[in-house]
Amino acid sequence: MEYSKQQEFLIQRLSADLAGILVEEQNKTIEQALNIIYNSTTLAKICDFNTGLYRESAGYNYDILQDELKHGKFGQYGKYE
Repeated sequence: MEYSKQQEFLIQRLSADLAGILVEEQNKTIEQALNIIYNSTTLAKICDFNTGLYRESAGYNYDILQDELKHGKFGQYGKYE
């Protein structure tokens, strides 16, 4: 899929913001935080423009990521799919 510069920027910014939240709230290192994000289904869904998640706030996407980490899968009970 081709990303526009704006879409690419939004995804990169969102990834950085999510990493920052993981560092602040869960005392993860930057490396740990990025590893969590880049290996998550949440980031894959953020990159899928059909979901529209790339336009949502970092807080909203962090809640989704937390749900995935807690339950071991994206979108507990299909909540976000």
